[in-house]
Amino acid sequence: MYLRSPIRHCRACGTAMVYRLPDDGDTRERAICPQCGTVHYENPLNVVGTIPVLADGRVLLCKRNIEPRWGKWTLPAGFMELNETTAQGAARETDEEAGAQIEMGPLFALLNVRQVGQVHLFYRATLLSEAFHPGHETIEARLFTEDEVPWDELAFRTVRETLRRWFADRRAGHFGMHCVDIE
Repeated sequence: MYLRSPIRHCRACGTAMVYRLPDDGDTRERAICPQCGTVHYENPLNVVGTIPVLADGRVLLCKRNIEPRWGKWTLPAGFMELNETTAQGAARETDEEAGAQIEMGPLFALLNVRQVGQVHLFYRATLLSEAFHPGHETIEARLFTEDEVPWDELAFRTVRETLRRWFADRRAGHFGMHCVDIE
């Protein structure tokens, strides 16, 4: 189960926070400022990324140059920023991490990762070139067939589950939309 890191001080006025049920009928304990009354909500973070592929089915993976999981392989993905859509964020992360030119496709997988308070969204994407220009967060960007994927060296379970479903859908000849709960 996800354990929150308590909010200690109000972001509006700096007063020490208390956790209690709000007076508006909310049924969850929230961080509430006893001075100014501001309710501070804690919500999941969105991680957005792509499954960039060539027509021959090879998938682009990035070797991480940052923690967590330095040196492990992942799909290009990262935290969504304010003022962008999930698709815009996924395209931005693909550019930042792999320097890959893509055409965005539809949403492919939504993965709920409750224990860390995250929701991961992966879009299908078509690679327009085999030229990659990885950013500082990536050691190497490389194409893999299903048999070549370093399954034991993948950084995150969400990436493993997304890739397994993508390759299965490709073999079946049609792509669905997948919703997965990671426990």
